[in-house]
Order: sequence, then C-alpha cells, then structure tokens
Amino acid sequence: MSYNYFSKKILILGMGLTGMSCINFFLKQGIRPKILDESKNPKNLFKIPKNIKYSLGNLEHKWILESDLIIISPGISSLKPTLIKARTLGIEIISDIELFSRETNVPIISITGTNGKSTVATMITKIAQNAGYKSFLGGNIGFPVLKMLDKTADLYIIELSSFQLENTFTLKSKIAILLNISEDHINRYPQGFQQYKKTKISIYNQAEICITNSNDDLINDLAHIKNKKWISFGTSTSDYHIHHENQDNFLFFKNKKILNTREISLYGYHNYNNALVSIAVSDAMKFPRNKTINVIKNFQNLPHRFQIIKNEKGINWINDSKSTNVNSTEVALNSIKTTGKIRLLLGGDSKSGNFNKLKIYFKKLKIKIYCFGKDGIKLSKIYKKKSIYVENLKEAMILISQQVKPGDTVLLSPGCSSLDQFSNFEERGNLFIKLIKEIT
Repeated sequence: MSYNYFSKKILILGMGLTGMSCINFFLKQGIRPKILDESKNPKNLFKIPKNIKYSLGNLEHKWILESDLIIISPGISSLKPTLIKARTLGIEIISDIELFSRETNVPIISITGTNGKSTVATMITKIAQNAGYKSFLGGNIGFPVLKMLDKTADLYIIELSSFQLENTFTLKSKIAILLNISEDHINRYPQGFQQYKKTKISIYNQAEICITNSNDDLINDLAHIKNKKWISFGTSTSDYHIHHENQDNFLFFKNKKILNTREISLYGYHNYNNALVSIAVSDAMKFPRNKTINVIKNFQNLPHRFQIIKNEKGINWINDSKSTNVNSTEVALNSIKTTGKIRLLLGGDSKSGNFNKLKIYFKKLKIKIYCFGKDGIKLSKIYKKKSIYVENLKEAMILISQQVKPGDTVLLSPGCSSLDQFSNFEERGNLFIKLIKEIT
C-alpha cells in the first residue's frame, strides 16, 4: 500500500457502487471509515458491514468537519457549502479514482468526453485483450475502479466523468483521451461551460500521450499543458481522420488508408470517429494492427447507445437511452436515414441544457416529438408545431403505437438525465424495450 491511511479519520460520502467499493477498500486495510448518504433509505444500506458507522438523510453532519480525508462519490457536488468549508480547513477531499491511482503502477488509459466514452473504452479493452494484454475496464461505466485492484493486470482502461475528475489530482495516464466536449451538466457548474471544460481537460495534466479531437478547437485551453506527445483526430488535417471517396468513407492515418467504414458493424457516423480513436490508442500502445481491425469490424453498438432493437413491418425502433445531453440527441438525429417520419422520445431532467439548438432539426425533418418527464412541458415548447407533452415514457409509447406507420423510425434519444423518473438510463432503456415488445 503506497499511502498510509491508518492514522486518518476517513469519511465516505455516498452509498452507491462507488461508496461501497471504498468501504471494502479500507476494510481490507483493517481501517474502518464512516459513511454518509443523502437518502433516508439508500438501496445498499443492507450491505453496510455491522462495524461501520453511518448516517442518513443529509450531508450536514459534524463528521465532515471532523475528518482528515473524505472520499466523495461522483453523484455528490463538490460545491456544497459544507464541503467548501472542509477544504478551507485543510481537509482532503478526493474521488475513488484518486484513491485508485495512488495504489497502482499498472499503465492506465483514461477516457473522458461528453459522448461516446463507454463505446470507446469498451472497444479499446477488447482490442487490448485481443492483443494478449490482461486488461480491465472500470470507472464511470459502472464497475468501480477500486475493485480492479484485486486483479492482476497489464493494463487498466478507465472511463471518467467530469464529476470524477473534479477530485482527481495524481492520475498519471499512459494515454489520456478527451473524445469531444459540448454543453452538459451545466446545472452542476455555476461558472458554466468554461468550468465544465476545464474539469474535462484536467485528464491531460499528468498524461504521457494525449489524444485530442481537432473539432473541439482547444488550442488555447491546452497551452499550459507542456511536454506531452499529442495525437489528433477528427478533421481532415488531423493525424487520424475520415476521408470521403466515391460514396465511401475511409479511416486514414496521415495519408495511409486503414479501413472502409462499410466493413464496420457499428451504426452511425459518430461511431466512425470512435473507431478512429480506438485505432489511435492501439497504434500508440503498439498493438498489432490486424488484431485492432479485427475487433473494430465486429464491434456492435453497446446496449442503450443507438441500439437497434427491432426493424419489422418497415418500422425501426432505436434505443438511445444513454443520450443524456442535447449533443447526443443531435448526433442520433444526424445518424438516421429514413423516408418515413422520425418519432422522437425526448425528456427527463434537462440539467439546464440548451435544447434550442435542436430547433433547426425539428424544422427540417419529418418528425413528431413526444416530450415527457420533469422538463417535458418546457421541451414541448421549443417547436410546438411538431411536439406533444405526455407525462411519462409509457404514455408516449401508447400514443406512438396508435400513430406509427411503416417507414417510420421510433427513436428514444431523451437528451436528458433519467433520474426524475428512473433510477438510471438502463432502467429507462429497458422499459422502452419492454414496451416495444408489448406494442409489436
């Protein structure tokens, strides 16, 4: 163990997957932390070991200011007044990612971005495994990083949200990737997009190789990060790019053709960029190119990420429940090729996102928008002519079942957080799938 936590008063905030992994991490060292959760009845309460002190209902607790070290779960804002006060008193507040990075010397590939993180992280993990590396994937994808410490590994791949990066300070990635950046979680960042962007960019701070998207134009934002190897993708002048030629799209490195996108199973133009990044990482890791291409050709869309559920009677049903921000809905709308009408399910908690940028699509597309959830009424006003408000996903699907025609595409791409009506985006996507089965 590289850090000594024995003499410290340790407090864990949050009883979700992250919090539970932190408890187990410390118990293995013979250390008993305390734990707080904002919920009065967290679902993991029955898993808390008998010898662990806990408190429920809110975070306004004297334990915070009595601690030496606080490990904060990503769902909890670092900007709560009590935590700001704790910092001014010199109390250390870190993420589980920070805890993890202190404990390992295994090379790490870290991935963040507004969209596409899970797809790229999973693709890279499969490529690494295909190349013979003992590789494990964790982080924001739903497998806590601390659990990976129990495994003997050649390589860790970690998916990171901005929330996890807020309290991560010593992560030394072999390769760090910022896939793309657009407005998201603006309700969490009082200083707006710039603060969100700065948090995302921090992934590069101590990385050896940095992979960056030329479309994001971050040159001024990255000027302070020195002595790195930079690899770019995304535009025609980038190291890795997509080249259009005679009705086909090809993946290129510099002036060398790598692959025709027709050979890729993944659906949607954004996924060609995801494949491009995975090739850039694989080349930087010196994985055999044939092992990389083999995985990319056969890789399927992950569940809830522009996943085609059914295509029958001329109706296409697509589950894009992982779409939790405006940009991801925009990407989904750009990926649909149809002669019929798009029936878009939009709604949930909009997190103060700017949905007006979808108006241009709503005007030009043959589309009907079914707005539901917490911000459904607000969303239905963006383009009233083609929108309708319903209370929830089930009501929307009943309506769609009465109106859908051959040639139509039914797209669940909510652009919003699911937490107003569901416990997560998977639950939302699974209900959509269940309702499709009932309808069809």
